[in-house]
Amino acid sequence: MLIHLPIIILTSLYATPIGDALPKYDIARECRFESGSTDELNKCATDETQARDQLQTGWSQFTPSEKIQCSKEASAGGISSFVELQTCLEMEREVAEQRAGKT
Repeated sequence: MLIHLPIIILTSLYATPIGDALPKYDIARECRFESGSTDELNKCATDETQARDQLQTGWSQFTPSEKIQCSKEASAGGISSFVELQTCLEMEREVAEQRAGKT
């Protein structure tokens, strides 16, 4: 009877799919890397914050495979960008819509 206890415990836990939560990127680090002047730094921070906020509200509309693929692309090179993540996800959605319309 006790042998089955670990199985019961494991099957009762909620699984959290990979890519279910919006990644956490360091906006300040991204903007310091990308920007030269203070104006560019402020513009970058504004753009990244807006992209993050938009992604937070619409994150669930993307498939797990889109989230994983675009998260990898947005993090390439060691610097992560919400703007790049958002652009990638929008492009993936457009491709999926075009494919659906052709069939």
